[in-house]
Amino acid sequence: MTIRLYDTVSREVRPLTPLVEGKVGIYLCGLTVQSEPHVGHVRSAVNFDLLRRWLTHRGLEVTLIRNVTDIDDKILVKSAEQGRPWYNLAYDMARELTRAYEALNVLPPTYEPLATGHVPEMIALIEALVERGHAYAAADGSGDVYFDVRSWPAYGELSGQKIDEMSPAEDADPRGKRDPRDFALWKGRKASEPESASWPSPWGPGRPGWHIECSAMALKYLGGAFDVHGGGVDLRFPHHENEMAQSRAAGYDFASTWMHNAWITTAGEKMSKSLGNSLTIPSVLERNRAIDLRFYMVSAHYRSTVEFSFEALDEAAAGFQRIEHFLERAVALLGTVEPGEVPPAFAEAMDDDLGAPAAVAVLHSTVRECNKLLGGAPTDELRDLAGQVRAMLGVLGVDPLDEHWSAGSGSSDEQRLHDAVDALVAGLLEQRQEARKSKDFAAADAIRDRIKAAGIEVEDTPSGPVWSLR
Repeated sequence: MTIRLYDTVSREVRPLTPLVEGKVGIYLCGLTVQSEPHVGHVRSAVNFDLLRRWLTHRGLEVTLIRNVTDIDDKILVKSAEQGRPWYNLAYDMARELTRAYEALNVLPPTYEPLATGHVPEMIALIEALVERGHAYAAADGSGDVYFDVRSWPAYGELSGQKIDEMSPAEDADPRGKRDPRDFALWKGRKASEPESASWPSPWGPGRPGWHIECSAMALKYLGGAFDVHGGGVDLRFPHHENEMAQSRAAGYDFASTWMHNAWITTAGEKMSKSLGNSLTIPSVLERNRAIDLRFYMVSAHYRSTVEFSFEALDEAAAGFQRIEHFLERAVALLGTVEPGEVPPAFAEAMDDDLGAPAAVAVLHSTVRECNKLLGGAPTDELRDLAGQVRAMLGVLGVDPLDEHWSAGSGSSDEQRLHDAVDALVAGLLEQRQEARKSKDFAAADAIRDRIKAAGIEVEDTPSGPVWSLR
């Protein structure tokens, strides 16, 4: 078994060689909780949940740390605009984010640290950088502390840029910087900012810069060297570039592999609040089921840009519902279907840099083979193939027989609607069965046509009729 992943630094797909045999440590940069999460926001969590599930399936013990940035310039600006305390905004949006993750069946991380809970570790890391000559306190009395990018010769290796070609770091007033590309490690408190958004430090009251937050939390929970650091491609520069530089400049090996998922775009542009093209998770789930949205997201390769549209989502949902329909018929025929082993072709695709499109193609192919066996009596071959289908769906996080989905994790309105339709269709199917027993085939066909006109397909199986949405 060799699992290969694309590393952003080397620009190649390389074997994943855990630093500790049988264990993998992953740090995923979480969100800055300034607003409601949209579809683009949650792609990283869904993609790295897929990675975690696959590594676990392969027998590895995974420690996944996914932070929450709950203090940042954007949070202070948003909270001021809304006339509410910054910590109240951050708390509310963090809860919204958790609900979105839960709806999409993203497994909880091993730990989810808050930036505000780790300021002492950040200060200690900044002090180490100052002592090593890689950071300095601004001479303008602002209380700011900056990382000296020219003190670290490898700066730019992650994004493949040279320092002189980089844009200035726009995270603080450049007057206190030796070089405009130097980035803030600590930001002295400004008179316009709330006192509650500052902490005591050797350089005066203030708050941490964005980049130092993730380095400190990754080092605390995964140690000085760990296996994978992940996030969206938009974090590659400057966030991850700066994380790598400051962590290694402080004397740590830090991450062995850097992984980045691509954007979800709308009209060719990155989905974002500033562009006004965001689609919040609650609003999307008013229209579509969470399981369909997740299937749509995991079916694409994590490094491929996804152009979001409801038409594409509906198409993915229709394909997934055919898989659900098969499972319903298989359970009706076999009684139970337990997860089995994934097919070798599925494993080969997933081992090759999480090749989800090829893996999903194997899933569809297996379902087609299963459908050929459903018309007859139960067989061991059907039971084995159905178990493979459940195993593949489990890796993808979309097994409809899993407790998460079977418990009705969708909206309560959606569940009530489904139950109501099920009861109505079941009643009509009973009437049709009675008509057929009485040899009133005209009435039976009329009932079937009535159901079909409502967009519902009925299939007669050895265990009785089964309905599904067309």
